[in-house]
Amino acid sequence: MKKTIEKIDGFKIDGIGLVLYALVGVIFLLIINTGLLPNNMMGALFTMVVLGNVFYYLGAHLPIFRSYLGGGAVFALFGGAILTLTGLVPASVGKTVETFISSNGFIDFFILSLIVGAILGMDRKLLLRASVRFLPVAFLSMAVTLLVTLGVSELIGKGFRYGAMNVAFPVMGGGIGAGAIPLSQIYHQTLGGPEKDYLSNLLPAVILGNVVAIMGASLLSKLAENSKYNGHGVMMPGSDVKTEKTAPKIVFQKLGVGLLIALSFYMVAKMLTGLVPSVNEYAFLILLVIVFKASGFIPKYYEESAVTFSNSITKNLTHALLVSVGLTKLDLPVLADSLNWQFVVLVLTALIAISLSAAVFGKLFGLYPVESAITAGMINNSMGGTGNIAVLAACDRMSLIGFAQMGNRLGGAIMLVVAGLFVSIFG
Repeated sequence: MKKTIEKIDGFKIDGIGLVLYALVGVIFLLIINTGLLPNNMMGALFTMVVLGNVFYYLGAHLPIFRSYLGGGAVFALFGGAILTLTGLVPASVGKTVETFISSNGFIDFFILSLIVGAILGMDRKLLLRASVRFLPVAFLSMAVTLLVTLGVSELIGKGFRYGAMNVAFPVMGGGIGAGAIPLSQIYHQTLGGPEKDYLSNLLPAVILGNVVAIMGASLLSKLAENSKYNGHGVMMPGSDVKTEKTAPKIVFQKLGVGLLIALSFYMVAKMLTGLVPSVNEYAFLILLVIVFKASGFIPKYYEESAVTFSNSITKNLTHALLVSVGLTKLDLPVLADSLNWQFVVLVLTALIAISLSAAVFGKLFGLYPVESAITAGMINNSMGGTGNIAVLAACDRMSLIGFAQMGNRLGGAIMLVVAGLFVSIFG
C-alpha cells in the first residue's frame, strides 16, 4: 500500500505530489461548498493556486491542446471561465478573487515584479541595442495592421469604419482598462449614445484577439523551434543570455531587497504619472528601469535581488494569475455572441497582419523574427498586462515582459489618439 501511494505521489503538479494535491483539493471543495472561504487575500490565493496549478498542468500535458491550442495558459484561462459560467465555483468565490486581483492590485503587483526583474536581469548592452529597434518595429507593425484590417473589412462588406472601430482599435488599444474602457469613452464623447453599449461591442474583439494571440504564440514557438529566426527568448542576436538562465542563487534576504526595489520604482512612476497624467505609470516604470539599467547606476547585488524577487513571483504565481483572469474577466457568453464569420475573419486578419509585419520589420531592424512577431506583434492583440502574461507563458518567453509592456502600453496609447481622430472625421 505504501509503495502504491509513493508511486502515485511521484506524479507532481508544480512540485506537489498527487496524493497531497488530492487532499488539498478536498479541502478546497469543502471550504467553498460550506461558504467558509475567507473573503480576503488568503481565500483568493488559495483558490487561484489550487485551480491554476492543476489546470495549467492538464493543458500542458494534453497532447493536442499542448501542441496546437495554447497549452496550459489557454486551458487555465478557459477552465476558470467555464467554472464561473457553469456555477461550479460560487459567485462569492469569484468576487473574492476579483477583489484581490483588481481592487487590491495583485495584477499590478505581478506585472511590476516581472518588469523590474526582467529588465534588470538583461544584458545592459543588449537592452540598449534592442530597445531602440523594438519600438519602431511595434509602431510600424500596428500601422500596417490598421490599414490591412480596414481594407479587408471593406472587401467583405462590413465597411472600413466597422473594421477600424470594432476590431483594429480595440485589439491594438492596450487591453481593457487602458484600452477598451477609454476607447468606449472616446466613442461616447464623440458620437453620443450609452458608453456601456460601446464597451459591450469592444470587449469581444479584445477577448478573441487575446485568445488567438495566445494560441498563435504557442504554435509559432513550436513550429519555429529549430529555425535560425528563433531567438528562444532573446530579442536580438549578439547575446544568448536569458534572465532565467542567469538567475542568481537564491538568498532569502534578497527577496525582501528586491521587493523594496520594485516597489520604489513603481512609486516614482506613480508620482511622474501624477505630474503627467496622460502618460501611463507603466510607461514611466519601463523607462525608469531602462535608464537605471543602462546607466549602470544600480549595484549588481541590488540587480540580483530584483531578479531573485521577480523569479520567485513568476515561478509560483503565473498559473494562479491565469486562472484568476478566466474566473473573473473572460466572459464566454459575450464572446460567443460576437462570433459571426466577418468578425472572426477580421480578428484573424489583425493577428496575422501584425505578426507578419512585426516579423519582417524585426528582421530588417536586426531582431529575431520569432521574438519580434510575438512581442511587437501578437502581444499588441492582448487584454493588456494579464493578456501579455498569458501570451508569453504560452510560448515560454516570460523574460520578454519588459518589451511586451513597452509595445503594448505605448502602442496602445498611440492607437487611442488615432481612434479619437478617426471617429472625429468618419464618425
